[in-house]
Amino acid sequence: MSTSLFSIAFGVGTQNRQGNWLEVFYALPLLNPASELVAKAAEKLGYQGGNQAIAFTNAQAADLAEALKGVDAAQSALLTRLAESHNPLVATFLAEDSALTSTPEAYLKLHLLSHRLVKPHGLSLAGIFPLLPNVAWTSQGAVDLAELAERQLEARLKGELLEVFSVDKFPKMTDYVVPAGVRIADSARVRLGAYIGEGTTVMHEGFVNFNGGTEGPGMIEGRVSAGVFVGKGSDLGGGCSTMGTLSGGGNIVISVGEGCLIGANAGIGIPLGDRNTVEAGLYITAGTKVNLLDEGNALVKVAKARDLAGQPDLLFRRNSLTGAVECKTHKSAIELNEALHAHN
Repeated sequence: MSTSLFSIAFGVGTQNRQGNWLEVFYALPLLNPASELVAKAAEKLGYQGGNQAIAFTNAQAADLAEALKGVDAAQSALLTRLAESHNPLVATFLAEDSALTSTPEAYLKLHLLSHRLVKPHGLSLAGIFPLLPNVAWTSQGAVDLAELAERQLEARLKGELLEVFSVDKFPKMTDYVVPAGVRIADSARVRLGAYIGEGTTVMHEGFVNFNGGTEGPGMIEGRVSAGVFVGKGSDLGGGCSTMGTLSGGGNIVISVGEGCLIGANAGIGIPLGDRNTVEAGLYITAGTKVNLLDEGNALVKVAKARDLAGQPDLLFRRNSLTGAVECKTHKSAIELNEALHAHN
C-alpha cells in the first residue's frame, strides 16, 4: 500500500439512530500528509488504500495518539482529545482527489476549502449533494429530520427549547472553522466550504456559498455564489449578485478579478478582469449587448458582454438617456480591437 495520500483527517461527528452520518467535524485536516503519519494511521486503523472513511473507537484514538507522539504533535494531541469523545469518531483517508463516495469524505473536502488548504475549483466535488443529508441544524447540533419531532418533545419535557436555526444540507462555516483575520457580521450567511481569505469582511447582507469565496482583503455586501472566487482588493456592494454555476451560469466559471467594484444591486454573469467596475443597478449577462466606447467616448463597436470577459480596466454603465449598456475604457479604438481579437 502506498503511504502517499491526498488528504487525511480525524473527526468527530453525528449519526442518526440508524447509524448514518449527518455531519463530521475535523479540527485539523491535512493536505498531502507525511508518509510516516499515514503509515501509523493505516496500521492502527486497518486502512488498506483508496478513499475510505473508517469509524474508530476511543481506545484506537488513544493508541494512535501514542503512536504519533514523535511524528505529529498536533495530530497526537487531537487524537488524545478525541479519545474522550461521547460521539462517534471517523478517520477519512483520501488517496486521491476523485468523486465523493461518503458523507465523511464530503465534509472533509468542505473543511479543506474553509481551512484555506485548497482554493475554490481546486477539488473534485462531483456527487456531493446526495451525500449531504438535509439536516435540522439546532441548538443541540445536527438532528435527522425524521427524528426532529421526537427530539423537540424530549426537550420540552425537560423544560428546554430545541431551537432550529435552519434546515439545509450545508451548515454554517463558523460552527466548524473561523479563519484568521476575517469579519463575518452574520455567520449564518457563510456556508461550510466557503474560502474566506484574510482581510475579508462579510457584512450582514453578504452571502458566500460553498466552493466560492474571496482572496482577501475585500468587502462583501452582496452574493458570492457557488464556484465564484473574488480577487484581492475587490468589493461587492449591497444587494449585488454573482451568477454561479448552480444558478444559470452553466459551465462558465464566473470570477471577479483584483481591484474590482460591483455596485449596489448590480450583478454579473461573466468573469470580470482586474480593475473592472459595474455601475450600481446594472446586471450584465453573457448575452447583454454593450456599446464599447474608447478613451474619447467614441463608439467602437457593439459587442456581447461575453466578448469582454476577463478584460482589465473596464467600466460598465447604463446610459441614463438612452438606456443602452456601455463599456468605457481608457484604451484607444485600435487597442480595444486588438484586445478583443486577442481574447477571441
